[in-house]
Amino acid sequence: MATTRIMPLHTGKGRTVRRAIRDIIGYVKNPEKTDDGRLVTSYACDSRTADAEFLLAKRQYTAATGRVRGKDDVIAYHLRQSFVPGEITAEEANRLGVEMARRFTKGNHAFIVCTHIDKAHVHNHIIWSAVNLDCDRKFRNFWGSTRAVRRLSDTICIENGYSIVENPKPHGKSYNKWLGDQAKPSHRELLRTAIDEALARKPADMPAFLKELEQSGCTVGQRGKNITLCAPGWKKPARMSSLGKGYTQEDVAAVLSGEKEHTPRKKSVAAVPAPPKINLLVDIQAKLQAGKGMGYANWAKMFNLKQMAQTMMYLSEHNLMDYAVLKEKASSATARYDALAARIKAAENRMTEIAELRTQIINYAKTREVYEAYRKAGYSKKFLAEHEGDILLHKAAKAAFDKRKLKKLPKVKELSTEYQELLAEKRKLYPEYRRARDEMRELLTVKANVDRIMNQDKEKDKEKDRQTDRD
Repeated sequence: MATTRIMPLHTGKGRTVRRAIRDIIGYVKNPEKTDDGRLVTSYACDSRTADAEFLLAKRQYTAATGRVRGKDDVIAYHLRQSFVPGEITAEEANRLGVEMARRFTKGNHAFIVCTHIDKAHVHNHIIWSAVNLDCDRKFRNFWGSTRAVRRLSDTICIENGYSIVENPKPHGKSYNKWLGDQAKPSHRELLRTAIDEALARKPADMPAFLKELEQSGCTVGQRGKNITLCAPGWKKPARMSSLGKGYTQEDVAAVLSGEKEHTPRKKSVAAVPAPPKINLLVDIQAKLQAGKGMGYANWAKMFNLKQMAQTMMYLSEHNLMDYAVLKEKASSATARYDALAARIKAAENRMTEIAELRTQIINYAKTREVYEAYRKAGYSKKFLAEHEGDILLHKAAKAAFDKRKLKKLPKVKELSTEYQELLAEKRKLYPEYRRARDEMRELLTVKANVDRIMNQDKEKDKEKDRQTDRD
């Protein structure tokens, strides 16, 4: 389940544009939040110099268009994308964030994606430059952009097998309401259910109705003319007048007198639960040695019995009762998964290389005139202080070319075409990759459980032999 929020970023608070960009990017790149920078990914810029590159793009835009705004000028956009705890890995969240940023900006704006893991929920911070790569246009926030971002995020989550928030409302919700049917029912929901059940038994009058509620475990009280109810396990009573239409004291009295019929509130249909996954058996002895108590051991025994039953059902349904066949199928599934993962990794590595090279080529071209002027000025310190950002970008680009030993720079258009081809290939491989991954995990888990069961049987046989020898 992913939630999103988009925020335009202004200078404000008396900051310069450089300071504002540096503060924003510095926060989202915080090493303590991004696993020492491992979860930072950039596009069409270098994450180490992104603030200087965003500033250069803004200067190029101003020079090309002559458009200058005041303190309300948007310098970048900040998109936050959060995921439900435990549903997604940090690496996968970062990948989805990159895909979302690229699709939302149509690849026309430089951006960085920083995945934070300092909270209970993994979440992305996406910062993209308001100025496009050609420095002739700016991204304009539009009416309905929040909805567009949410829909795109939902689409990407669905494509990758993650949950989304169904029918979100414009205002904030509590976490329980976001979870929907998976959340615990509220106190008033429990009371309404108790009233539904009590009225279904057709009590003759109000005293009989209240007696039905007491027999179901509810505590019945009265404050003046108002009847209060408290469900089992709850401390604070609620007035019947607060339970909503159809459940107030007057509504119930009308039902009991035959003036109206009671219609229980419609409940949302719960999703069909997915079949239980097979999990690894718990090594009870190891857990006991690690300090777990007998309560945990009793739970682990029941857990292991259920997993053994599921393992045997899986073996039977897939005709894998022969251990040699199971071992061979697990090896084949692992090899297939590794091959697909290698192809996707190779494509991703080349895409990263293309994106970085394309950025350096663009930066080199944009800063060439400034660097030439710097060289003609005799590498003046005053000139360097005035154009430090441009000069640093030019040097970084030249160093990147030297590192790759490029004698001739490739064309940006050719690099973009190759990038799109690799992206299409990667997207085509992902459904097959996920199926192979799930199959491999399931088979390896089943095989590990079978190995452990076989080892337990061997240990029991050895113990019987030792007991026989002692006798």
